[in-house]
Amino acid sequence: MSGSKRVGSQSVELKNRPKIIAATSVVGPKEADGPLGEYFDIKLKDDKNGKDTFEKAESSILHTSIMECIKKGNLKEEEIDYLLCGDLQNQIASSNFAARDIKTPFIGLYGACSTFSLSLSLGAMFVDGGFANYVVSGASSHFSSAERQFRFPLEYGSQRAVTCQWTVTGAGSVLIGSEGNFPEVTYITTGKVKDYGIKDVNNMGAAMAPSAVDTLYMHFKDTGRNPSYYDCIATGDLGRFGRQTTEMMLKSLGYDISKNYVDCGESIYDNARQDTFSGGSGCGCSASVFTGYFYKQLMSGKINKILIVSTGALMSPTSSFQGESIPGIAHAVSIEFNNRGGN
Repeated sequence: MSGSKRVGSQSVELKNRPKIIAATSVVGPKEADGPLGEYFDIKLKDDKNGKDTFEKAESSILHTSIMECIKKGNLKEEEIDYLLCGDLQNQIASSNFAARDIKTPFIGLYGACSTFSLSLSLGAMFVDGGFANYVVSGASSHFSSAERQFRFPLEYGSQRAVTCQWTVTGAGSVLIGSEGNFPEVTYITTGKVKDYGIKDVNNMGAAMAPSAVDTLYMHFKDTGRNPSYYDCIATGDLGRFGRQTTEMMLKSLGYDISKNYVDCGESIYDNARQDTFSGGSGCGCSASVFTGYFYKQLMSGKINKILIVSTGALMSPTSSFQGESIPGIAHAVSIEFNNRGGN
């Protein structure tokens, strides 16, 4: 196809190189107390953020991250062509209600915990294709709203398994445009749904690892790049056990990522001190870690190239109750910043 941006079977090259102009992270008290606490932009002192419910709190932190992003870009909400967001609540309620108070055309997305890289990749495609001048992409999650929906009410006090992960209370948004000296989105590898028959809802890392492996493998195969090309390869929320599985499986396929691979879920908490078991999870995990930590590393020149691979478990309470296994999905976004000029 003449002029095609397709690369290999699952990837695209964004030849106009959309820029990530601004990024904003908002996190809860537990996340602020973790190893990356100093890097987050806005840190709540109250999980409810002054709202009546945890669900309203989640919507409010997503709204804050979006509006702060627009403000950092010196723009008005009317100048944003599309808002792309998603979360874990039924019918992506957090995103819907956040968008209700923003004067921007809205596209709601659901990719479970992979939603941040999904929204980032689609937003970048919109700008690269000339369909938008500015797009805001984001995602959110909340520990208490996710527990109520997917596991047990907090009041139940159920014991957690060692493979469990702690849903991040956080949100992250990025402002994407076509001009300026900022980190650039260069390649996107869209994942396939992979299901290895895992049914344990307390072991999300095992359910998502095969999709992370498949997407990473296809990214390297499609682009011809090796893991060493990147300063950092960061999966979304596999946690300690999922990260180990991913590393081992990729090595068996001929790709050793051990020297530059981290997982956002494993990094956001001090698992031993904060009693978070295998690490963090949720849409807000990779969203807040990228916008809070990695974006600052790119802007400061501490890293030049990162591959962010948000991971998601595509299950629901209904499918779990019906004995279904847990399909996984992962999307990879290559971000590079080599020409900083005066930055």
